[in-house]
Amino acid sequence: MQIVLRLNAANGLTLPIDYNHIVQSAIYHSIAPALATFLHEQGFTANGRVFRLFCFSRLLGPFTMDRNSGKITFGNDVRLVISSPVVDFVQSLANGLLQQGGWRLGSTFADITEIGAEQPVVESENINIRTLSPVTAYSTMSRPDGRKYTVYFQPGDPDYNALITANLQKKYQAFFREEPPEGEVKVKAAGQIKMNLLQYKGTVIKGYSGPLQLTGPQELLQMAVDCGLGSKNSQGFGCLALSN
Repeated sequence: MQIVLRLNAANGLTLPIDYNHIVQSAIYHSIAPALATFLHEQGFTANGRVFRLFCFSRLLGPFTMDRNSGKITFGNDVRLVISSPVVDFVQSLANGLLQQGGWRLGSTFADITEIGAEQPVVESENINIRTLSPVTAYSTMSRPDGRKYTVYFQPGDPDYNALITANLQKKYQAFFREEPPEGEVKVKAAGQIKMNLLQYKGTVIKGYSGPLQLTGPQELLQMAVDCGLGSKNSQGFGCLALSN
Protein backbone atom coordinates (compact mmCIF):
# COMPACT_ATOMS: atom_id res chain seq x y z
CA MET A 1 0.00 0.00 0.00
CA GLN A 2 1.24 3.47 -0.83
CA ILE A 3 0.21 6.66 0.92
CA VAL A 4 0.60 9.78 -1.20
CA LEU A 5 0.86 13.08 0.66
CA ARG A 6 0.58 16.60 -0.64
CA LEU A 7 2.32 19.22 1.46
CA ASN A 8 1.97 22.99 1.31
CA ALA A 9 4.38 25.40 2.94
CA ALA A 10 3.17 28.96 2.41
CA ASN A 11 6.60 30.44 1.66
CA GLY A 12 8.18 27.31 0.24
CA LEU A 13 9.91 24.43 1.97
CA THR A 14 13.64 24.86 2.57
CA LEU A 15 15.65 21.89 3.82
CA PRO A 16 19.23 20.63 3.83
CA ILE A 17 20.05 18.98 0.51
CA ASP A 18 20.44 15.69 2.38
CA TYR A 19 17.05 15.69 4.10
CA ASN A 20 16.21 11.96 4.27
CA HIS A 21 16.64 11.76 8.03
CA ILE A 22 14.24 14.69 8.51
CA VAL A 23 11.48 12.98 6.53
CA GLN A 24 12.18 9.65 8.24
CA SER A 25 11.85 11.31 11.65
CA ALA A 26 8.52 12.88 10.64
CA ILE A 27 7.22 9.47 9.59
CA TYR A 28 8.22 7.87 12.90
CA HIS A 29 6.55 10.71 14.82
CA SER A 30 3.33 10.16 12.85
CA ILE A 31 2.77 6.53 13.86
CA ALA A 32 1.78 5.07 17.23
CA PRO A 33 4.67 5.24 19.75
CA ALA A 34 4.65 1.48 20.38
CA LEU A 35 4.87 0.74 16.65
CA ALA A 36 7.62 3.32 16.20
CA THR A 37 9.61 1.71 19.02
CA PHE A 38 9.13 -1.76 17.53
CA LEU A 39 10.27 -0.69 14.07
CA HIS A 40 13.22 1.35 15.33
CA GLU A 41 14.53 -1.10 17.92
CA GLN A 42 13.42 -4.52 16.64
CA GLY A 43 11.83 -4.59 13.19
CA PHE A 44 11.05 -7.67 11.12
CA THR A 45 13.85 -10.24 11.00
CA ALA A 46 15.03 -12.99 8.66
CA ASN A 47 18.35 -14.86 8.79
CA GLY A 48 19.82 -12.33 11.19
CA ARG A 49 18.84 -9.34 9.05
CA VAL A 50 16.48 -6.62 10.27
CA PHE A 51 13.95 -4.89 8.01
CA ARG A 52 11.56 -2.02 8.78
CA LEU A 53 9.52 -2.90 5.68
CA PHE A 54 8.69 0.62 4.59
CA CYS A 55 10.23 3.08 2.18
CA PHE A 56 9.63 6.61 1.02
CA SER A 57 10.29 8.73 -2.03
CA ARG A 58 12.26 11.88 -2.46
CA LEU A 59 10.18 15.02 -2.05
CA LEU A 60 8.55 15.46 -5.45
CA GLY A 61 7.95 18.86 -7.01
CA PRO A 62 9.78 21.84 -8.52
CA PHE A 63 12.81 22.97 -6.51
CA THR A 64 15.89 25.14 -6.54
CA MET A 65 19.19 24.06 -5.04
CA ASP A 66 21.97 26.16 -3.51
CA ARG A 67 25.02 23.99 -3.05
CA ASN A 68 26.97 26.81 -1.43
CA SER A 69 24.54 26.94 1.45
CA GLY A 70 23.69 23.22 1.26
CA LYS A 71 19.98 23.99 0.95
CA ILE A 72 17.16 22.85 -1.33
CA THR A 73 13.91 24.83 -1.61
CA PHE A 74 10.64 23.36 -2.87
CA GLY A 75 7.57 25.30 -3.97
CA ASN A 76 4.29 25.27 -2.10
CA ASP A 77 3.01 21.98 -3.59
CA VAL A 78 5.14 18.99 -2.70
CA ARG A 79 4.32 15.27 -2.95
CA LEU A 80 5.71 12.41 -0.90
CA VAL A 81 5.07 8.68 -1.38
CA ILE A 82 5.37 6.30 1.57
CA SER A 83 5.01 2.57 0.90
CA SER A 84 4.69 -0.55 3.06
CA PRO A 85 3.02 -3.99 2.98
CA VAL A 86 2.44 -3.79 6.76
CA VAL A 87 -1.24 -2.95 7.32
CA ASP A 88 -0.70 -1.76 10.91
CA PHE A 89 1.97 0.67 9.74
CA VAL A 90 -0.18 2.09 6.94
CA GLN A 91 -3.25 2.49 9.16
CA SER A 92 -1.27 4.05 12.01
CA LEU A 93 0.46 6.45 9.64
CA ALA A 94 -2.80 7.51 7.97
CA ASN A 95 -4.44 8.11 11.37
CA GLY A 96 -1.45 10.08 12.63
CA LEU A 97 -1.32 12.26 9.53
CA LEU A 98 -5.04 13.03 9.76
CA GLN A 99 -4.69 14.01 13.42
CA GLN A 100 -1.60 16.15 12.90
CA GLY A 101 -2.74 17.99 9.80
CA GLY A 102 0.82 19.03 9.04
CA TRP A 103 4.51 18.27 9.46
CA ARG A 104 7.41 20.24 10.83
CA LEU A 105 10.27 19.52 8.44
CA GLY A 106 13.44 21.21 9.58
CA SER A 107 12.49 24.75 10.54
CA THR A 108 9.37 24.89 8.32
CA PHE A 109 5.83 23.76 9.06
CA ALA A 110 4.03 22.32 6.05
CA ASP A 111 0.28 21.74 5.94
CA ILE A 112 -0.90 18.34 4.73
CA THR A 113 -3.40 19.29 2.04
CA GLU A 114 -4.19 15.81 0.73
CA ILE A 115 -3.76 12.19 1.80
CA GLY A 116 -4.32 9.56 -0.86
CA ALA A 117 -3.92 5.79 -0.90
CA GLU A 118 -2.93 3.55 -3.79
CA GLN A 119 -2.41 -0.20 -4.08
CA PRO A 120 -0.01 -0.98 -6.93
CA VAL A 121 -0.47 -4.61 -7.97
CA VAL A 122 2.20 -6.64 -9.78
CA GLU A 123 0.41 -9.01 -12.14
CA SER A 124 3.29 -10.56 -14.08
CA GLU A 125 6.93 -11.58 -13.87
CA ASN A 126 8.05 -8.65 -15.97
CA ILE A 127 7.40 -5.04 -14.94
CA ASN A 128 8.65 -1.59 -15.80
CA ILE A 129 9.22 0.80 -12.93
CA ARG A 130 10.60 4.24 -12.25
CA THR A 131 12.51 5.05 -9.11
CA LEU A 132 10.99 7.61 -6.73
CA SER A 133 14.15 7.49 -4.64
CA PRO A 134 17.57 6.06 -5.57
CA VAL A 135 18.16 2.31 -5.32
CA THR A 136 21.24 1.26 -3.37
CA ALA A 137 22.89 -2.17 -3.41
CA TYR A 138 26.20 -2.85 -1.68
CA SER A 139 28.51 -5.35 -0.03
CA THR A 140 30.82 -4.82 2.93
CA MET A 141 34.35 -6.07 2.28
CA SER A 142 37.43 -6.49 4.49
CA ARG A 143 40.89 -5.18 3.72
CA PRO A 144 43.99 -7.31 4.44
CA ASP A 145 44.49 -5.36 7.69
CA GLY A 146 40.94 -6.14 8.79
CA ARG A 147 39.44 -2.71 8.08
CA LYS A 148 36.06 -2.83 6.39
CA TYR A 149 34.91 -0.88 3.35
CA THR A 150 31.73 -0.67 1.29
CA VAL A 151 31.43 -1.51 -2.40
CA TYR A 152 28.33 -0.17 -4.18
CA PHE A 153 26.88 -1.78 -7.29
CA GLN A 154 24.77 -0.51 -10.17
CA PRO A 155 22.38 -2.26 -12.58
CA GLY A 156 24.42 -4.34 -14.99
CA ASP A 157 27.24 -5.14 -12.56
CA PRO A 158 27.92 -8.90 -12.20
CA ASP A 159 26.79 -9.15 -8.56
CA TYR A 160 23.87 -6.72 -8.73
CA ASN A 161 21.04 -9.16 -9.44
CA ALA A 162 22.25 -11.61 -6.79
CA LEU A 163 22.28 -8.87 -4.14
CA ILE A 164 18.82 -7.62 -5.15
CA THR A 165 17.38 -11.15 -5.16
CA ALA A 166 18.82 -12.10 -1.77
CA ASN A 167 17.53 -8.87 -0.26
CA LEU A 168 13.99 -9.40 -1.58
CA GLN A 169 13.96 -13.03 -0.46
CA LYS A 170 14.85 -11.99 3.09
CA LYS A 171 12.16 -9.30 3.09
CA TYR A 172 9.64 -11.91 1.92
CA GLN A 173 10.69 -14.24 4.74
CA ALA A 174 10.59 -11.45 7.32
CA PHE A 175 7.07 -10.41 6.30
CA PHE A 176 5.35 -13.71 5.49
CA ARG A 177 7.38 -15.97 7.84
CA GLU A 178 7.76 -18.57 5.10
CA GLU A 179 10.28 -19.56 2.47
CA PRO A 180 10.42 -17.23 -0.54
CA PRO A 181 9.70 -18.38 -4.09
CA GLU A 182 12.64 -19.64 -6.09
CA GLY A 183 14.04 -17.68 -8.99
CA GLU A 184 16.29 -14.69 -9.58
CA VAL A 185 15.16 -11.11 -9.87
CA LYS A 186 16.91 -9.41 -12.78
CA VAL A 187 17.23 -5.65 -13.03
CA LYS A 188 17.86 -3.99 -16.38
CA ALA A 189 18.17 -0.31 -17.19
CA ALA A 190 15.24 0.80 -19.39
CA GLY A 191 16.61 4.26 -20.09
CA GLN A 192 19.19 6.65 -18.71
CA ILE A 193 20.35 5.73 -15.20
CA LYS A 194 21.74 8.44 -12.94
CA MET A 195 24.13 7.97 -10.03
CA ASN A 196 23.13 9.78 -6.83
CA LEU A 197 25.40 10.53 -3.88
CA LEU A 198 23.50 11.29 -0.69
CA GLN A 199 24.43 11.62 2.94
CA TYR A 200 22.43 10.05 5.73
CA LYS A 201 23.52 11.31 9.16
CA GLY A 202 27.04 11.88 7.89
CA THR A 203 27.40 8.62 5.95
CA VAL A 204 27.75 8.91 2.16
CA ILE A 205 25.46 6.48 0.30
CA LYS A 206 25.56 5.80 -3.43
CA GLY A 207 22.36 4.95 -5.28
CA TYR A 208 21.00 4.88 -8.81
CA SER A 209 17.76 6.29 -10.19
CA GLY A 210 15.92 6.07 -13.48
CA PRO A 211 13.63 3.72 -15.43
CA LEU A 212 14.20 0.00 -14.81
CA GLN A 213 12.81 -3.29 -16.05
CA LEU A 214 12.43 -6.02 -13.42
CA THR A 215 11.90 -9.70 -14.17
CA GLY A 216 11.50 -12.51 -11.69
CA PRO A 217 8.98 -14.19 -9.37
CA GLN A 218 5.82 -12.07 -9.15
CA GLU A 219 5.80 -12.32 -5.34
CA LEU A 220 9.29 -10.83 -5.06
CA LEU A 221 8.50 -8.07 -7.54
CA GLN A 222 5.46 -7.20 -5.41
CA MET A 223 7.72 -6.97 -2.35
CA ALA A 224 9.98 -4.58 -4.26
CA VAL A 225 7.03 -2.32 -5.07
CA ASP A 226 5.55 -2.59 -1.57
CA CYS A 227 8.60 -1.98 0.61
CA GLY A 228 11.45 -0.94 -1.66
CA LEU A 229 14.12 -2.27 -3.98
CA GLY A 230 17.63 -2.74 -2.62
CA SER A 231 18.86 -1.70 0.82
CA LYS A 232 18.28 1.16 3.28
CA ASN A 233 14.61 1.53 2.31
CA SER A 234 13.50 3.05 5.62
CA GLN A 235 16.23 5.68 5.17
CA GLY A 236 14.59 6.85 1.94
CA PHE A 237 16.01 4.56 -0.74
CA GLY A 238 14.44 2.24 -3.31
CA CYS A 239 10.88 3.57 -3.47
CA LEU A 240 9.27 2.59 -6.79
CA ALA A 241 6.32 3.40 -9.03
CA LEU A 242 4.92 1.06 -11.67
CA SER A 243 5.18 2.35 -15.24
CA ASN A 244 2.97 1.48 -18.18
